[in-house]
Parts: sequence; C-alpha cells; structure tokens
Amino acid sequence: MGEPIIEISDLSFQYPQQEREALSHLNLKVSTGAWVAVIGHNGSGKSTLAKLIDGLLVPKNGTIKIAGTQLTSDTLWDIRKHIGMVFQNPDNQFVGANVEEDVAFGLENQGIPREQMIERVRTALESVGMWEFAQHEPERLSGGQKQRVALAGVIALRPKIIILDEATSMLDPEGRKEIIQLIKNLNQENDFTVISITHDIEEASLAQRVVVIDDGVLVQNDKPENVFQRGAALIESGLDVPFSEKLKNEIKNYGISVPQQYLTEKGMVDWLCQFVSKN
Repeated sequence: MGEPIIEISDLSFQYPQQEREALSHLNLKVSTGAWVAVIGHNGSGKSTLAKLIDGLLVPKNGTIKIAGTQLTSDTLWDIRKHIGMVFQNPDNQFVGANVEEDVAFGLENQGIPREQMIERVRTALESVGMWEFAQHEPERLSGGQKQRVALAGVIALRPKIIILDEATSMLDPEGRKEIIQLIKNLNQENDFTVISITHDIEEASLAQRVVVIDDGVLVQNDKPENVFQRGAALIESGLDVPFSEKLKNEIKNYGISVPQQYLTEKGMVDWLCQFVSKN
C-alpha cells in the first residue's frame, strides 16, 4: 500500500440535542489503494464518519486530510472531487431519464467536454456490466442493477476514493454478492481506495482491513482475521461474525479442538475435509 490518502486526527462530532458524542477522539489512516470496511452496531457512528470524510457534516474538533489537503470550508469542493459516495438506496441518486444520462450528470456538472463524457460514460458502464442497459429507465432496473448504475456514476467521475454507505444492505443475497465482487475488482484493478460502511460481515471479511466502531469510539483497526477472532466480544457489541467463525464455535462446543486462527469459508471447508479424513 502507498502513502495515506485519508488521515483523521482526534476527530469528534456531536449531533444537536444529543448528550453523547457520535464520534469521540477518533484517529485513523487509510492507505492509498486500500479497501477498508467500517463495522459497528446501529448508531455506532460509522455513517457519521462517512459523512464527515465527505464534508457533509462539520466536526466538533479534530482534522481530516484527504490526499494531503486538510478539509475546510475553503477546500471542501476540491476535496469532494476526490471522493465518490454510493448510498444505501440508489433511487435517491438517480436524476437522468435513462441510465446513460444519469451517469453523465456528474460529468456535465464538472464541465467535461462532450467527447470525453461519452467515452467515460461508456467505460464506466462497461466496467460494471451495464452498458447494454444504457437506454433503460433506472426505475425499471433490479436492485442490483440500480446499485451498479450508481457505482458507474461514481466511477465516471474518476475519484480517488469510493465510499459505500451501506450500499449492499437493500439487495438480495445474489445482488449483494455481485456488488461485493464488483467492489473487489474495482479496488484491485483500478486502484480505487474503498471505504465500505457495512453491516454485512461477509463483505467486511473480504476487505484488507476492518475498523470497528463502538458507541463513537474506534476499538479496533486490524486485518479481518484478527478482528473476527474476537467473535464473542463482537457479538456482545451487537455485531455478527462470519459463518465460518460461527461454525467453528459450534464445533468447539462439542469438545472438538479447532484452529485458533480465523478461517475463511474456504479455509473452514479445507480444515473440515482434513479433519474428517483423519477421523
């Protein structure tokens, strides 16, 4: 990974009429090209963090730097050019009469020349597998297709950072799987820095790092395997753990010795096959 593209220092935020801070003295660095999943129970502060990074909220104290520039009222619009956000409900982001027009909307606002715009719209839609739907009306698409179009609209702007704020939570399992795979490809092939705000533990397990926020406090920032080893502690905090970790704990309850380290589903299957063959 490269130099930090996001640097957050001593960040706090408090909503009006609320007694406690939504975020409290949070410090975080995200490397260029990383995929970081941010998890936490409802009301933990993870979506507040996303809005602060994009300048949609103003912090109580602390600083945020994006690509080396501190986020202020003077630098806000320049910094937002580096960031693309995809929200939970893609319907709230659609403004065009058809898919192609919708993806072009942000480029028009930036004054991109028409020839460049046409090329960037097509490239973005092809990258998410939606070019054949360019003339379709967005509201006639499936949930997964809508989220792909929303992603294309962000990709066309060519930001350095993509923030996904619960972007897969309204999708069915198949649609969620498709979008997660797409995010993985974008991160690996296009070097986008990805911040994924999510409740989906299986999605978080695929990230390079997982940030755990509990009642506004950053309690862990580590590799997924180290985070999910704290299975019981995560459950106590109102979070889930991956299926492979649940299965491992169930097997352990039968008095069977299981690996201490975190195992992905594939790793769990491999271990089970070895265990069965030896017994």
